[in-house]
Amino acid sequence: MFDRLEENIKGKGLRIVFPEGNDPRVLGAAVRLKAENIIEPILIGDEDEIKALAHEKKWELEGISILCPSQYDKMDEMIEAFVDRRKGKNTREEAVEMLKDPAYFGTMLAYQDLAEGMVCGAVYSTGDTVRPALQIIKTRPNVKLISGAFIMVPPHTNGQKLVFADCAININPDAQSLAEIAVESAKTAKMFGIDPKVALLSFSSHGSASSPEVDKVNEATKIAKELAPDLTIDGELQFDAAFVPTVAKQKVPDSPLNGEATVYVFPEIQSGNIGYKIAQRLGNFEAVGPILQGLNKPVSDLSRGCVEEDVFKVAIITANQALQ
Repeated sequence: MFDRLEENIKGKGLRIVFPEGNDPRVLGAAVRLKAENIIEPILIGDEDEIKALAHEKKWELEGISILCPSQYDKMDEMIEAFVDRRKGKNTREEAVEMLKDPAYFGTMLAYQDLAEGMVCGAVYSTGDTVRPALQIIKTRPNVKLISGAFIMVPPHTNGQKLVFADCAININPDAQSLAEIAVESAKTAKMFGIDPKVALLSFSSHGSASSPEVDKVNEATKIAKELAPDLTIDGELQFDAAFVPTVAKQKVPDSPLNGEATVYVFPEIQSGNIGYKIAQRLGNFEAVGPILQGLNKPVSDLSRGCVEEDVFKVAIITANQALQ
């Protein structure tokens, strides 16, 4: 999977910002990405500190940009652009303080077209990564919210890759939001070469139970079909009815998914977060993400428990999103 994604972006000079440039996991990934000519990393942090860490690890920094907010020669221009973007919500004095934060600084680099995307979250929380993106980059036209998807890679090489969403951002999305998440998740699936067959999940399958929770998923399914009539979408479905063809024949014989869904949209974040971690820990799936969907420019949120390989892969995903 990643070989194909690497080839898509290799040598194209796509610039990805890393606000946590002094973290060894981030720095190691950036050095490798540059050495293999996959992307052009931009590290944010104290230059002396980053160089000292690279020297200690015997890593080559040649050709890698390092920017420090306190020494940035175009900071006045960035401050004015930030104040203008915020449309009176922040004063110039507030902007000066906010842009000392590497996450805000990195997000502004992407907004000003000085980078194609950003990867953050090895140290920052999800909220501190997402907040600048929502305030500055914002969502694409006709998209009201961002969401977080995981690519679930099976342990066996010939297995089907899956998309799980939203497992990271929206706590309890309404029907309209759930429908948007379904459509955006299908786009993410396509980027990874997955044929999107979208299941909106519930504890009920085609009316086997009745509750407001089931009604929400039903309404979301209808809206998603209107938003993307060319997609194969069905709901509400229990997981087994979406995943197992023999169960689908018994429970939902009229489902166009035939028990072969590849994109699974959870009704709220609790089930999504629990679901992907069960697949990861009990099923030995690799969970790649969360991949943030719906932004004008890609910003990816790492897990604070990530390793260097995770940073490397998420950067490749982010650069591919920039090509979409």
